[in-house]
Amino acid sequence: MFGKRPDGRRIKNLEPMQMIMPYIMKERSDSMNMYEDTFNCEPWDTYIKEKEAEGIKIGYMHILIAAIVRLIALRPQLNRFCMNGRIYARPKIWVSFVVHPTLRNDSEGTTIKMCFEGTETITEIAQMLDKRIANETVNRKGENDTDKLMRTLMHRIPGFLIKFVVNVLLWMDKHNIMPKMIVDLSPMHTSFFVTNLKSLGINHIFHHTYNFGTTGLFFAMGKEKRIPVVKNGEIIEEKHMGFGLVSDERFCDGLYFANSLRLMRKFMKDPKMLEQPLDKKVEDVE
Repeated sequence: MFGKRPDGRRIKNLEPMQMIMPYIMKERSDSMNMYEDTFNCEPWDTYIKEKEAEGIKIGYMHILIAAIVRLIALRPQLNRFCMNGRIYARPKIWVSFVVHPTLRNDSEGTTIKMCFEGTETITEIAQMLDKRIANETVNRKGENDTDKLMRTLMHRIPGFLIKFVVNVLLWMDKHNIMPKMIVDLSPMHTSFFVTNLKSLGINHIFHHTYNFGTTGLFFAMGKEKRIPVVKNGEIIEEKHMGFGLVSDERFCDGLYFANSLRLMRKFMKDPKMLEQPLDKKVEDVE
């Protein structure tokens, strides 16, 4: 309202229904759609072994994030967000996730936020992820900037003022005057959030999107399990990975989401598709 946002440009060329939906569903929690699926792990396991033979480390988390980054690069409406009744397009692709140095009960997690252009290959994304995760775990010295911001809010501000400060930040974000430094550090101001529940040995969940920030897509990856499937007229067992997605429905319609998920399934079935870099990501409308 008061100025341009540091994390997106306003889109004005929208259908009337799209323009009115953010006024009907005012909060992200009002507009959550939930999608559930499973993916056959065999193509992933085969691909991981092939890359391992080449001396390249690839894991499930690498494949999932690389697939989503490529998907958003080709389907730019997924990289939109709603704020104060308006729809914005992000200039780049951001991902947020939490990592733990160990799986002990007393292991303190740290939140990582990374930025991608959308043209990167799966190998480039895997290397970037591994380097950042290593810096935040085994090579970590003190807190990162995001953790420092959260600790400042929770420990340096008197308890009775925290609610006031958070409400002020919400108001500033709503009116496009949130300081760029806070937007850059906030893990809730992101294209998508990922939680890897596979590493914890539990099933996927439907994780809520946050009313604070701009997160429009929340992906949850669950543990693998063997399920019966019909193949060539026979019932066989396959190893599948559970997958849950919660999305903000206001910034694009159901048809666009459905076609996007079909494309994502293609990437999941054949991760080799992610090895070729994009010359240029698809830009959103003006």
